[in-house]
Amino acid sequence: SKREIRMRKLDSTKVRPLKSEQLLRIEDHDFALRPGFGGSPIPVGIDVQVESIDSISEVDMDFTMTLYLRHYWKDERLSFRSNKNKSMTFDGRLIKKIWVPDVFFVRSKRSFIHDTTVENVMLRVYPDGNVLFSLRITVSAMCFMDFSRFPLDTQNCSLELESYAYNEDDLMLYWKHGNKSLSTDEHISLSQFFIEEFSASSGLAFYSSTGWYNRLFINFALRRHIFFFVLQSYFPAMLMVMLSWVSFWIDRRAVPARVSLGITTVLTMSTIMTGVSASMPQVSYIKAVDVYLWISFLFVFLSVIEYAAVNYLTTIEERKQLKKRGKASGMYSIDAVQAMAFDGCFHDTDVDMDLTGFSDRCEENDARAGAASVSNVDTPRIKRKRSLKGNVGRIILQNNHVIDTYSRIIFPSVYIVFNFFYWGLYI
Repeated sequence: SKREIRMRKLDSTKVRPLKSEQLLRIEDHDFALRPGFGGSPIPVGIDVQVESIDSISEVDMDFTMTLYLRHYWKDERLSFRSNKNKSMTFDGRLIKKIWVPDVFFVRSKRSFIHDTTVENVMLRVYPDGNVLFSLRITVSAMCFMDFSRFPLDTQNCSLELESYAYNEDDLMLYWKHGNKSLSTDEHISLSQFFIEEFSASSGLAFYSSTGWYNRLFINFALRRHIFFFVLQSYFPAMLMVMLSWVSFWIDRRAVPARVSLGITTVLTMSTIMTGVSASMPQVSYIKAVDVYLWISFLFVFLSVIEYAAVNYLTTIEERKQLKKRGKASGMYSIDAVQAMAFDGCFHDTDVDMDLTGFSDRCEENDARAGAASVSNVDTPRIKRKRSLKGNVGRIILQNNHVIDTYSRIIFPSVYIVFNFFYWGLYI
């Protein structure tokens, strides 16, 4: 009756289907079931366009990628008759009312669909029932990295796609256009890596409780930029090793100069090694950069040990010479090293070091500021100091220990050989 029709129009609890839903006859079908339920598995084609690789994290061993994920399948329940439209395009509001593949990212940590200004979802339906379903997604997934060759390494990562609920008996995932199904933006670049290749592959995954599933792989290889690490780690380490060799040309009796140089280079190498380790995951194996830095640290450390040996052997040698000359007896039995510590002057076996001369020099140093007449007594020693200053190079060469002489050749030669084998092995 007219009254019943009027009451139906006024009933706000019932929502009339949209015109597009009427055209697709959504209300006439149960979309909780997959297309062709009970028959052969439904093929779902996939293609991917990678928009950007946002970050690569060595510490977390993951990568973040933004991509366009497109699904292709046929659902005859969505077919419609149309003489004007070749297809119908919808946004995300229709997705909840029809069946769509439940593809997820294996070993993903975080992922989301972009929603600015609206949710980035597109559904396109063709008259024959073919469907295109497109999403814009950012996903962070694990990448099992091997740092044994870091920073001269190449990392192979992959993003894996798989159906969560439907195994191979219900759904067959495949690349829509084969190897051409994966495309990338030409302007993709990373701060620390070269992107060597992108490739698509497929396989099967088995779960003991649910069976076999089709799995698709987005593979990409990343080769690390070496120049940054050369400037930050390798080059400073080389400089510290070469700086430690300077002590081989310093007089063996200049204890403060050689010791301070050795300690400074050791501490600097420790700082470099700590800085590199702080930016890396705490792995249980040795990395290539660890090999180089520890060998460089060993060279610096051996330079300090070399001077300890030189100083010790020099002391023994001078004591033997003093005993031979009979100058190690008396109430002022001091050796050349002790004399240098007392009066601040350089002493060698060629320099007269009798006790009377040492006593006279100490008295002259005390009375120099008070009496001008003492300066005439000090004239021979001043001449001797001037002659020493004029022949510094000759004196240093004569007073270097034989260990210093060999070290000047052995240390650089061995370090050059080590660098040759290191870079030849890892590059």
